[in-house]
Amino acid sequence: MALILSIDTSTKVCSVALHQDGKILACSELYTEKSHSGMLTTLCENIVNHSGFSLNQLDAIAVAKGPGSYTGLRIGVSTAKGFCFALDKPLISVNTLEAMIMQISDFFPENYLFCPMIDARRMEVYCSIWDKKHHNILETEAKIIDEYSFLDLLNTQPIVFFGDGAEKCREAISHKNAIFLDNTVHPSAKTIGILATKSFEESLFENVVSFEPFYLKDFVGTQPKKI
Repeated sequence: MALILSIDTSTKVCSVALHQDGKILACSELYTEKSHSGMLTTLCENIVNHSGFSLNQLDAIAVAKGPGSYTGLRIGVSTAKGFCFALDKPLISVNTLEAMIMQISDFFPENYLFCPMIDARRMEVYCSIWDKKHHNILETEAKIIDEYSFLDLLNTQPIVFFGDGAEKCREAISHKNAIFLDNTVHPSAKTIGILATKSFEESLFENVVSFEPFYLKDFVGTQPKKI
């Protein structure tokens, strides 16, 4: 019976969940800016202990590998690797965008495609396209959105666009087969844990020493303002 602690810090949401054999036992999420570094370890320890387990009883640690916020991903992966080293547990990584699809796919017909979008900057988003059975139709990429984006696919079937990057693309993608959700879907450890359970069963583990987040593109810092 696999007991897996999952972490997702791909965006401003700090999300932690505990799953046993793919079924969620507990979840804790903070929607506060800059909560990752100060609260993540505490959230992890609390949901394990409050569920009646100890950290040593975990079978694996799972983490959303990205894409997403550079700083958020770095904190999430560093924390997950820290637990793995300290507890001698395997590390599992999950694509953030694929896990987001699991939050909504059951509400749509079989012929629909799904395009999760995480906000990057200006008209750029991190995105990919999947079908309901989790077949990857378009690989994960950092994409600048305009009226021609995804046109070939939109001409053949409906695509659901969602995530915190979708709203700014609503006007650019005006095709009749483009569906935008009214509510924002944030990445969550609740679905990271489900996919991580499948990876655990297949022994798909990362090298804890060498594993790095899926940043997708280089970090661009800002210069401090002169006073």
